[in-house]
Amino acid sequence: MTKAAFCVALAIIGYLLWTPLQRPLPAFAQSTDRVSEGLQIWQTSGCAECHGPFADGEREDDDYPMGANLRATRLGLDGLKLAIRCGRPGVGMPAFDEQAYTRRECYGRPLGAPPDDLQPSPSALTLKQIDTLIAYLQARIVGRGRVTKEECLVYYDGRADQCEDVQ
Repeated sequence: MTKAAFCVALAIIGYLLWTPLQRPLPAFAQSTDRVSEGLQIWQTSGCAECHGPFADGEREDDDYPMGANLRATRLGLDGLKLAIRCGRPGVGMPAFDEQAYTRRECYGRPLGAPPDDLQPSPSALTLKQIDTLIAYLQARIVGRGRVTKEECLVYYDGRADQCEDVQ
């Protein structure tokens, strides 16, 4: 093979390897439908009762424990999954996986009864629902800073009267 042919072959191989990297990878992107479904899980499973509608720790009812500000959390995928699945004993975060501790390991504890200081869960979520909830959190909540008017309108399905106090 001549030097010129080798250079052309190398350029073609480089192009073929580089081109797919320039397109979005669907496996890593959160679909709009999945994020919307995650929001629905957030709204109906009791998460907003403690963490607030926008996951900023500003709950609307003082009867519930104060949840962490997830907009400022440093938890990654695995940390979020563990906290949602297994709860956080002693701090008010319930386990949303009904098989946590009994059939699925949590925090290195032996399988058995859940800890005595674990808040009861308002609802159980499947592992798929937990993953969908996390897709919502990662797409719209974690690392987002202050709540925007646009986020408020999405949360309340366009009802502007619910977002009058949001800048």
